[in-house]
Amino acid sequence: MNAQVAVALEEIRTRFSPAEFVVEPDDQGGARVRFGPVALGPAFTQNDTWLAGHLPAQIPYADVYPIFVRGDLSRKDGTDLTAPVTPNHTFMGQLSVQVSRRSNGRDPIVETPALKFAKVLAWLNSL
Repeated sequence: MNAQVAVALEEIRTRFSPAEFVVEPDDQGGARVRFGPVALGPAFTQNDTWLAGHLPAQIPYADVYPIFVRGDLSRKDGTDLTAPVTPNHTFMGQLSVQVSRRSNGRDPIVETPALKFAKVLAWLNSL
């Protein structure tokens, strides 16, 4: 992985410590990352999840999209997950739920991958 991706990973580690991390470098200079547990809000049956995504080699100029969470995510009220939160995906060999939250018009200096993960988690917990 390239230096910018390594810096982004270190920022994610710092922000989400003491989460456990799995990192898989890709063959393009980027990396796939999965980390957790992180707390989920009261709308979900589960108390926590992991977060995952692909950090492309073009970081900081590329968005981390989409984000993935645990594959068994379910709502306490029993309603189905619907777009932009969709089940039945696989990421890094794990059954996953995809959270599709693109950051259009983002400032690459301000919105780092760590901030993107934090914003997606906050949005998910607001449901």
